[in-house]
Amino acid sequence: ASDIMAAQMRRASLLAKQGKLAQARALLRNQPERRPEDARLKLAAEAQLLRDMKAWQQAFEVYGEAAARFPEDGDLLYDQATMAEKAGKPDVMEQLLRRLIALKPDYHHAYNALGYSLADRGVRLTEAKQLIEKAVELAPQDAYIQDSLGWVEFRLGNTPRALSILQAAYSKRPDAEIAAHLGEVLWTSGQREQALKIWREGLLLAND
Repeated sequence: ASDIMAAQMRRASLLAKQGKLAQARALLRNQPERRPEDARLKLAAEAQLLRDMKAWQQAFEVYGEAAARFPEDGDLLYDQATMAEKAGKPDVMEQLLRRLIALKPDYHHAYNALGYSLADRGVRLTEAKQLIEKAVELAPQDAYIQDSLGWVEFRLGNTPRALSILQAAYSKRPDAEIAAHLGEVLWTSGQREQALKIWREGLLLAND
């Protein structure tokens, strides 16, 4: 069944790229559901298709439908929250992530996403730092969470601390987003040459 689904996803993706999004969605929707997980697979595939097309609001709605059908599934709730932010609904994102934290208190991505979102908007920074520190506690090896911690420290004005955290995160995982943050902190610290070097590396790492 997963082979059939994979083939249909490829067909749907081609249709969507030709501008036939409604047909692509219908193709996925009309797949038969033999087991409960087929329903989840179909909705996740449709939402992913919409994400690929940057149709954030529609992806948000489809993840919402999936999360309503599978209320114990933290990943669907997390994806719905991510799309809420992309669709310009930070308040909805926060509600969904708080619901996820209540449902699964050890879901570190939820603490990180909420803390990062607050830090990036420059609001409730103390709370943002607490959320991210909770995520660090749950997943101490995650470089992306270290990146969030560095970013909130920078927003709080703790530039030297931000710099050491971001440098460690970047050496652990050379990633375009971490490079963007590290470059900005270096630039603010007056290390312009180093900032430009890191940004150039980041551009090479970024495929988007």
